[in-house]
Amino acid sequence: GPGAGGGWGRGARGSVATAVVLYQVEPEYSEEARKARVQGTVAVMIEIDEAGRVRNPRLRSTLGMGLDERALEAVRRWRFRPYLRDGKPVAGPALVELRFRLL
Repeated sequence: GPGAGGGWGRGARGSVATAVVLYQVEPEYSEEARKARVQGTVAVMIEIDEAGRVRNPRLRSTLGMGLDERALEAVRRWRFRPYLRDGKPVAGPALVELRFRLL
């Protein structure tokens, strides 16, 4: 299943609470990847805005065969409880890994 994680902690600007996934969409397999029996993980770097929406998704690791595009489509629809700095929502980065496995 998918996962998310950021790199924030306590620093000079105060403490930052980690963003939490509230809603996620599982990516669908492309027909090409299914036929080729491709499995693995696509990593996507994202920005989570103050409202918990995904902004500026960028591929960090890819699988090809249409799976990268499916991963981007899915993660754009995710929603998060945003990072909080001193109790106020702030934008911040996160790395999301989407695993593709055939049953």
